[in-house]
Amino acid sequence: MEKIEKLAAENAVVVFSQSGCSMCDVVKRLFCSLGVGPTVYELDELQSGLSGDLEKALMRLAAAVPGTGDQSSQAAPPVPAVFVGGKLLGGLDRVMATHINGTLVPRLKEAGALWL
Repeated sequence: MEKIEKLAAENAVVVFSQSGCSMCDVVKRLFCSLGVGPTVYELDELQSGLSGDLEKALMRLAAAVPGTGDQSSQAAPPVPAVFVGGKLLGGLDRVMATHINGTLVPRLKEAGALWL
């Protein structure tokens, strides 16, 4: 859990992802279209020991936050998992909901990911 918190706090926007995941691609493209360059950790490209630890921690965090990945499968990590300002925002559903309701950009500004 501490490793996730440390990685999430190091940058304004952090996305835990899996390469080839279409939902992860949507989240990354959204941030890029807004002018935000998120720090992305592709779980399937990390060392197996680190990847496994991060996946377990993300599953624990996802259980407490709605909209964070597919909770129906315990075998798959809950990706995308998006952190803004060091705090877990959620998965694709939560990110898109905050974008649509107009609260995503203010959060990004507050976290220092956007200046305009």
